[in-house]
Amino acid sequence: MTYRKTISRRSVLKGAGAAALAAPLYSKSALASSGEINILMWSDYLPPSFIEEFETLTGIKVNYTGIGSNEEIINKMKATGGQGFDIVSPTNNRSLQWEPLELLQPFDMSKVPIDLVNPAMAAIGTDAWNFADSGVHWLPHIWGTEGIAYRTDLWLPAGDAPSYGDVWSEENAGKTMGRAHSMMLGAGLFMERSGEMEPGSVWAAYNDEETMRTVWSQITDWCVARKDRIKLIWNDADTQKNGLLNEGVVVGQTWDGPPLALKSAGEPVHYQAPIEGAMAWVDGMAMPTGATNIDQVYAFIDFAYQAKPAGVAIDSHGYNSPVLGADQYSGDTYKKNFAEAYPGDSLANLNPWPAEAPWYAETRTEFVNKFKSA
Repeated sequence: MTYRKTISRRSVLKGAGAAALAAPLYSKSALASSGEINILMWSDYLPPSFIEEFETLTGIKVNYTGIGSNEEIINKMKATGGQGFDIVSPTNNRSLQWEPLELLQPFDMSKVPIDLVNPAMAAIGTDAWNFADSGVHWLPHIWGTEGIAYRTDLWLPAGDAPSYGDVWSEENAGKTMGRAHSMMLGAGLFMERSGEMEPGSVWAAYNDEETMRTVWSQITDWCVARKDRIKLIWNDADTQKNGLLNEGVVVGQTWDGPPLALKSAGEPVHYQAPIEGAMAWVDGMAMPTGATNIDQVYAFIDFAYQAKPAGVAIDSHGYNSPVLGADQYSGDTYKKNFAEAYPGDSLANLNPWPAEAPWYAETRTEFVNKFKSA
């Protein structure tokens, strides 16, 4: 389907975790700056060690503001007219929402070592974020998935893989969590697999508002009828971790990073792509129109695209890097977690998040609010 062409399952992942280029550790441009840089980014993407090494190497002070949703990024930029930050981190499928806002400026690609990252992920910037043919407005930074996390000491899936339906099951009532809008989409995929909704309905909802309202009315009614089985609606990485460790959550629909970070720390937590297919995304770097520390932006990108700091970072936060060869600098724990999260044909069955038009996001909010207020 045309709306899913932005990322193909196999092209995005081809080489994503493999060493493909031997790059110099740092380029000269990363050493040539000082001053500061203001970054608005997902709350767990920049580990302290990453920031400290960058600051030591470049002399650039990082002012890091963590966020937990794309809506936060968009709302902050709309409120300030694109001022206040030098880098923001929208997800790949939000280009249709950003373009009409005119709050981002294109990168000077002669200053970006784009050949150091997965070509399929780099192509997202040129294909979906080249606003009005004015240039690339988005660069890949971190990729990951949304699937199922669970406490291995308290629950195990019935088969070889969990399901989105496990979050809504009577068996797990009062012990599950999710993010409202994506948990509802996951419910739709489960409804399709269990025969409660026509196959392909969830993806067809991205085509037009009439179809979307029909599909999401059915999803919302199904979710409202089971809302009392959900213990926690999470908002960010810390909420997910806390739910699994301290809030009595046994099963949750989560990002991959938070539960895998807990697993790496020795907690009885596992993350796995569900039988319906995990949702894949790529979070990027974009430069607001009001960015003032331009040299520092390119120094940061240069550093972020080096294999060693990228590889060390994924060991800490549990997500994945588009930087070629980054996995050479990750530890055995990361490699083991990755293999166990995506066994068998899981990587071939990923569901890339489709591009979301403004009308889709606005209409979905109506249904999400209906669910949350029920």
